[in-house]
Amino acid sequence: MSLEIAFLPDRFYPIWNGLFLTRDNITASYAIIRHNIRTYQSAGVLAVVRGKQSAASELKKFEDSQDSSDRHEGWRYFVEKTDLQAGTDPVEATQRRQAELERRESKALGESKTRVWPPSDLQR
Repeated sequence: MSLEIAFLPDRFYPIWNGLFLTRDNITASYAIIRHNIRTYQSAGVLAVVRGKQSAASELKKFEDSQDSSDRHEGWRYFVEKTDLQAGTDPVEATQRRQAELERRESKALGESKTRVWPPSDLQR
């Protein structure tokens, strides 16, 4: 049995290791965020870059330049997809990200307060 896979050249792009990235991975913006895994403290957004591969490269630069004592204290970096524009000032990006996190949290809390569990319309 032969397996056929459609290749859509306008939607996938080869990268150095043979994998393919979607257009979204190339054009989307990603935030590099510093946080402490021991205290759960966030140090905020360090950079906003365009493309998943650029974000991975930037993340590696931050990790490679990190002091061992800083890492021992629990500080790490991660990449998060964002709607912010690449090149956004890190302070502004941190404020906007925090505001969005607070909006999502208050929405989730509001939904959990109004939800009745188990739903009263279910028959047993």
